[in-house]
Amino acid sequence: MANTAQARKRARQAVARNKHNSSLRSALRTAIKRVRQAVEAGDKAAAAEVFQKATSVIDRVADKNIIHKNKAARHKSRLASAIKGL
Repeated sequence: MANTAQARKRARQAVARNKHNSSLRSALRTAIKRVRQAVEAGDKAAAAEVFQKATSVIDRVADKNIIHKNKAARHKSRLASAIKGL
């Protein structure tokens, strides 16, 4: 348990930051999942449209250091190649 005022405040901040980062990470997973579902459905136009939105989400999460920039690049690359393979 936090003993000093500073430690108590940092604990509160950590809880708030965790909640915010978790929601962004969830949005990332959802965006990736939507692209995969469009690819599995075989609709290239819809997949490309969803991919554009997903790319924005992926970049935003990477800019905030919630995921590493290389992981973001890997996600975008694999999704793009999946769409190209349709």
